[in-house]
Amino acid sequence: MYKLIAIDMDGTLLNSDHRITEENKQAIAAARAKGIHIVLASGRPLDGMLTALQELDMDSDEDFVISYNGSMVQKVASKTAIRQEILTGSDAKLIAEWAKKLNVSVHAFSIKEGLITPKNNKYTAHECNINGITLTEMSFEDLEDNDAILKAMMVEEEAELSQAINDLPTDLYNQFTIVRSAPFFLEFMHKTSDKGAGVQALAEHLGINASEVITMGDAGNDHHMLKYAGLGIAMGNATEETKAIADYITDTNNNSGVARAIEKFVLS
Repeated sequence: MYKLIAIDMDGTLLNSDHRITEENKQAIAAARAKGIHIVLASGRPLDGMLTALQELDMDSDEDFVISYNGSMVQKVASKTAIRQEILTGSDAKLIAEWAKKLNVSVHAFSIKEGLITPKNNKYTAHECNINGITLTEMSFEDLEDNDAILKAMMVEEEAELSQAINDLPTDLYNQFTIVRSAPFFLEFMHKTSDKGAGVQALAEHLGINASEVITMGDAGNDHHMLKYAGLGIAMGNATEETKAIADYITDTNNNSGVARAIEKFVLS
Protein backbone atom coordinates (compact mmCIF):
# COMPACT_ATOMS: atom_id res chain seq x y z
CA MET A 1 0.00 0.00 0.00
CA TYR A 2 1.25 3.45 -0.88
CA LYS A 3 1.54 5.93 1.99
CA LEU A 4 3.16 9.03 0.43
CA ILE A 5 2.63 10.73 -2.93
CA ALA A 6 4.98 13.54 -4.01
CA ILE A 7 3.72 15.64 -6.91
CA ASP A 8 5.59 18.18 -9.02
CA MET A 9 3.68 21.39 -9.75
CA ASP A 10 4.46 23.00 -13.11
CA GLY A 11 3.67 20.67 -15.99
CA THR A 12 2.31 18.04 -13.59
CA LEU A 13 -0.28 19.18 -11.05
CA LEU A 14 -0.94 22.47 -12.88
CA ASN A 15 -2.38 22.52 -16.38
CA SER A 16 -1.27 24.88 -19.14
CA ASP A 17 -3.35 27.65 -17.56
CA HIS A 18 -1.42 27.13 -14.29
CA ARG A 19 -4.57 25.82 -12.61
CA ILE A 20 -5.42 22.66 -10.67
CA THR A 21 -8.24 20.79 -12.38
CA GLU A 22 -11.28 19.78 -10.38
CA GLU A 23 -10.46 16.12 -11.09
CA ASN A 24 -7.00 16.53 -9.57
CA LYS A 25 -8.45 18.25 -6.50
CA GLN A 26 -11.00 15.49 -5.95
CA ALA A 27 -8.48 12.66 -6.38
CA ILE A 28 -6.00 14.27 -3.99
CA ALA A 29 -8.73 14.84 -1.41
CA ALA A 30 -9.86 11.22 -1.72
CA ALA A 31 -6.31 9.92 -1.26
CA ARG A 32 -5.81 12.13 1.80
CA ALA A 33 -9.10 10.84 3.23
CA LYS A 34 -7.55 7.36 3.09
CA GLY A 35 -4.67 8.58 5.26
CA ILE A 36 -2.13 8.97 2.46
CA HIS A 37 0.34 11.84 2.79
CA ILE A 38 0.33 14.16 -0.23
CA VAL A 39 3.22 16.59 -0.67
CA LEU A 40 4.01 19.09 -3.41
CA ALA A 41 7.61 18.90 -4.61
CA SER A 42 8.69 21.84 -6.73
CA GLY A 43 11.59 23.97 -7.82
CA ARG A 44 9.53 26.93 -6.65
CA PRO A 45 9.99 28.71 -3.33
CA LEU A 46 7.34 28.05 -0.69
CA ASP A 47 5.76 31.46 -1.34
CA GLY A 48 5.17 30.41 -4.95
CA MET A 49 3.43 27.21 -3.81
CA LEU A 50 1.11 28.66 -1.17
CA THR A 51 -1.85 29.33 -3.46
CA ALA A 52 -1.89 25.71 -4.61
CA LEU A 53 -1.39 24.42 -1.07
CA GLN A 54 -4.30 26.52 0.19
CA GLU A 55 -6.49 25.44 -2.71
CA LEU A 56 -5.83 21.80 -1.77
CA ASP A 57 -6.34 22.48 1.95
CA MET A 58 -2.74 21.40 2.55
CA ASP A 59 -1.49 24.46 4.43
CA SER A 60 -1.55 23.32 8.08
CA ASP A 61 1.42 22.29 10.19
CA GLU A 62 0.37 18.68 9.64
CA ASP A 63 1.28 19.24 5.99
CA PHE A 64 4.74 19.28 4.45
CA VAL A 65 6.21 20.87 1.33
CA ILE A 66 9.38 20.21 -0.68
CA SER A 67 10.68 23.42 -2.26
CA TYR A 68 13.71 24.63 -4.23
CA ASN A 69 14.02 21.16 -5.83
CA GLY A 70 14.56 19.44 -2.50
CA SER A 71 16.88 21.99 -0.92
CA MET A 72 14.17 22.65 1.67
CA VAL A 73 11.64 20.31 3.30
CA GLN A 74 9.32 22.15 5.67
CA LYS A 75 6.11 22.07 7.61
CA VAL A 76 3.82 24.39 5.69
CA ALA A 77 2.25 26.62 8.35
CA SER A 78 5.23 27.20 10.64
CA LYS A 79 7.86 26.79 7.89
CA THR A 80 9.82 24.59 10.33
CA ALA A 81 12.56 22.88 8.33
CA ILE A 82 13.17 19.17 8.58
CA ARG A 83 15.84 19.35 5.85
CA GLN A 84 17.93 22.22 4.51
CA GLU A 85 20.95 21.80 2.23
CA ILE A 86 21.81 25.04 0.46
CA LEU A 87 24.53 26.94 -1.37
CA THR A 88 26.71 29.86 -0.29
CA GLY A 89 27.42 33.29 -1.71
CA SER A 90 30.75 31.93 -2.89
CA ASP A 91 28.94 29.24 -4.88
CA ALA A 92 26.61 31.79 -6.43
CA LYS A 93 29.56 33.95 -7.51
CA LEU A 94 31.17 30.97 -9.23
CA ILE A 95 27.96 30.11 -11.07
CA ALA A 96 27.53 33.76 -12.11
CA GLU A 97 31.10 33.81 -13.45
CA TRP A 98 30.37 30.80 -15.61
CA ALA A 99 27.08 32.28 -16.76
CA LYS A 100 28.97 35.35 -17.97
CA LYS A 101 31.54 33.18 -19.76
CA LEU A 102 28.78 31.17 -21.42
CA ASN A 103 26.79 34.30 -22.35
CA VAL A 104 23.61 33.37 -20.47
CA SER A 105 21.67 35.17 -17.74
CA VAL A 106 21.68 34.19 -14.09
CA HIS A 107 19.58 34.62 -10.97
CA ALA A 108 19.51 33.11 -7.49
CA PHE A 109 17.34 32.81 -4.41
CA SER A 110 19.00 34.35 -1.37
CA ILE A 111 17.57 33.82 2.11
CA LYS A 112 18.48 37.42 2.98
CA GLU A 113 17.74 39.25 -0.27
CA GLY A 114 15.09 37.06 -1.97
CA LEU A 115 15.32 36.61 -5.75
CA ILE A 116 18.44 38.39 -7.02
CA THR A 117 19.96 38.97 -10.44
CA PRO A 118 22.69 41.22 -11.84
CA LYS A 119 20.31 42.21 -14.67
CA ASN A 120 16.64 41.50 -15.14
CA ASN A 121 15.54 39.46 -18.16
CA LYS A 122 12.28 37.93 -19.34
CA TYR A 123 12.91 34.57 -17.69
CA THR A 124 13.73 36.13 -14.33
CA ALA A 125 10.59 38.23 -14.74
CA HIS A 126 8.70 34.98 -15.44
CA GLU A 127 10.09 33.54 -12.20
CA CYS A 128 8.76 36.59 -10.33
CA ASN A 129 5.36 36.37 -11.95
CA ILE A 130 4.62 32.69 -11.40
CA ASN A 131 5.76 32.86 -7.78
CA GLY A 132 4.34 36.26 -6.88
CA ILE A 133 7.66 37.49 -5.51
CA THR A 134 9.79 40.61 -5.90
CA LEU A 135 13.20 40.96 -7.50
CA THR A 136 16.37 42.69 -6.34
CA GLU A 137 18.92 43.66 -8.98
CA MET A 138 22.40 43.40 -7.49
CA SER A 139 25.85 42.23 -8.47
CA PHE A 140 26.65 38.79 -7.13
CA GLU A 141 30.03 40.23 -6.20
CA ASP A 142 28.21 42.08 -3.43
CA LEU A 143 27.27 38.79 -1.77
CA GLU A 144 29.21 37.68 1.27
CA ASP A 145 30.97 34.36 0.71
CA ASN A 146 28.95 32.74 3.49
CA ASP A 147 25.54 34.17 2.48
CA ALA A 148 22.83 31.49 2.39
CA ILE A 149 21.69 30.79 -1.18
CA LEU A 150 18.85 28.33 -1.73
CA LYS A 151 19.64 27.75 -5.40
CA ALA A 152 21.12 29.52 -8.42
CA MET A 153 19.91 29.32 -12.01
CA MET A 154 21.23 29.95 -15.49
CA VAL A 155 18.33 31.20 -17.62
CA GLU A 156 18.21 31.83 -21.36
CA GLU A 157 16.51 30.97 -24.64
CA GLU A 158 16.37 27.21 -25.20
CA ALA A 159 19.03 27.01 -27.92
CA GLU A 160 21.49 29.27 -26.10
CA LEU A 161 20.97 27.43 -22.81
CA SER A 162 21.49 24.08 -24.52
CA GLN A 163 24.80 25.33 -25.89
CA ALA A 164 25.81 26.56 -22.44
CA ILE A 165 25.00 23.14 -20.98
CA ASN A 166 27.22 21.51 -23.58
CA ASP A 167 30.04 23.85 -22.56
CA LEU A 168 29.72 23.44 -18.78
CA PRO A 169 32.92 22.07 -17.24
CA THR A 170 32.81 18.68 -15.53
CA ASP A 171 34.01 20.29 -12.30
CA LEU A 172 30.66 22.06 -11.90
CA TYR A 173 28.81 18.76 -12.06
CA ASN A 174 31.13 17.47 -9.36
CA GLN A 175 30.41 20.49 -7.15
CA PHE A 176 26.64 20.87 -7.59
CA THR A 177 23.44 19.06 -8.42
CA ILE A 178 22.51 20.49 -11.83
CA VAL A 179 19.08 19.88 -13.38
CA ARG A 180 17.16 21.36 -16.29
CA SER A 181 13.66 22.09 -15.02
CA ALA A 182 12.40 23.83 -18.17
CA PRO A 183 13.80 24.57 -21.64
CA PHE A 184 14.94 27.97 -20.32
CA PHE A 185 15.91 27.04 -16.71
CA LEU A 186 19.11 25.29 -15.59
CA GLU A 187 19.20 24.95 -11.80
CA PHE A 188 22.21 24.61 -9.49
CA MET A 189 21.72 23.21 -5.98
CA HIS A 190 23.85 21.88 -3.15
CA LYS A 191 25.45 18.59 -4.16
CA THR A 192 23.21 16.65 -1.75
CA SER A 193 20.03 18.47 -2.82
CA ASP A 194 17.51 17.17 -5.32
CA LYS A 195 13.86 16.20 -5.21
CA GLY A 196 14.76 12.57 -4.56
CA ALA A 197 16.73 13.52 -1.46
CA GLY A 198 13.87 15.75 -0.34
CA VAL A 199 11.27 13.01 -0.74
CA GLN A 200 13.55 10.52 0.99
CA ALA A 201 14.07 12.88 3.95
CA LEU A 202 10.33 13.35 4.33
CA ALA A 203 9.61 9.63 3.96
CA GLU A 204 12.16 8.80 6.65
CA HIS A 205 10.71 11.53 8.89
CA LEU A 206 7.30 9.89 8.51
CA GLY A 207 8.61 6.32 8.85
CA ILE A 208 7.71 5.40 5.28
CA ASN A 209 9.73 3.08 3.02
CA ALA A 210 10.67 4.02 -0.55
CA SER A 211 8.52 1.11 -1.79
CA GLU A 212 5.49 2.88 -0.29
CA VAL A 213 6.13 6.15 -2.18
CA ILE A 214 4.68 7.41 -5.47
CA THR A 215 6.25 10.38 -7.25
CA MET A 216 4.96 12.24 -10.32
CA GLY A 217 6.79 14.65 -12.60
CA ASP A 218 7.47 15.84 -16.13
CA ALA A 219 11.04 17.17 -16.40
CA GLY A 220 14.71 16.74 -15.57
CA ASN A 221 14.44 18.12 -12.05
CA ASP A 222 11.99 15.30 -11.25
CA HIS A 223 14.30 12.44 -12.24
CA HIS A 224 15.87 11.90 -8.83
CA MET A 225 12.50 11.47 -7.13
CA LEU A 226 11.12 9.24 -9.90
CA LYS A 227 14.12 6.95 -9.43
CA TYR A 228 13.82 6.98 -5.63
CA ALA A 229 10.15 6.06 -5.38
CA GLY A 230 8.64 2.60 -5.43
CA LEU A 231 6.48 3.94 -8.26
CA GLY A 232 7.79 6.80 -10.40
CA ILE A 233 5.16 8.24 -12.74
CA ALA A 234 5.82 10.51 -15.73
CA MET A 235 3.16 12.75 -17.22
CA GLY A 236 1.98 12.24 -20.77
CA ASN A 237 3.48 15.65 -21.55
CA ALA A 238 6.83 14.80 -19.92
CA THR A 239 10.13 14.94 -21.74
CA GLU A 240 11.19 11.74 -23.47
CA GLU A 241 14.09 11.42 -21.02
CA THR A 242 11.64 11.58 -18.12
CA LYS A 243 9.31 9.01 -19.65
CA ALA A 244 12.26 6.67 -20.22
CA ILE A 245 13.04 6.39 -16.49
CA ALA A 246 9.44 6.21 -15.27
CA ASP A 247 7.68 3.06 -14.11
CA TYR A 248 4.40 4.28 -15.56
CA ILE A 249 3.20 7.07 -17.88
CA THR A 250 -0.10 8.73 -17.02
CA ASP A 251 -2.21 11.22 -18.98
CA THR A 252 -1.08 14.80 -19.60
CA ASN A 253 -1.31 17.69 -17.16
CA ASN A 254 -4.14 19.14 -19.27
CA ASN A 255 -6.11 15.88 -18.96
CA SER A 256 -5.76 15.53 -15.16
CA GLY A 257 -2.98 12.96 -15.36
CA VAL A 258 -2.37 13.26 -11.61
CA ALA A 259 -5.96 12.23 -10.91
CA ARG A 260 -5.77 9.34 -13.38
CA ALA A 261 -2.68 7.98 -11.64
CA ILE A 262 -4.15 8.33 -8.15
CA GLU A 263 -7.34 6.63 -9.28
CA LYS A 264 -5.42 3.72 -10.79
CA PHE A 265 -2.89 3.05 -8.06
CA VAL A 266 -4.56 4.32 -4.87
CA LEU A 267 -8.33 4.61 -5.19
CA SER A 268 -9.27 1.59 -7.29
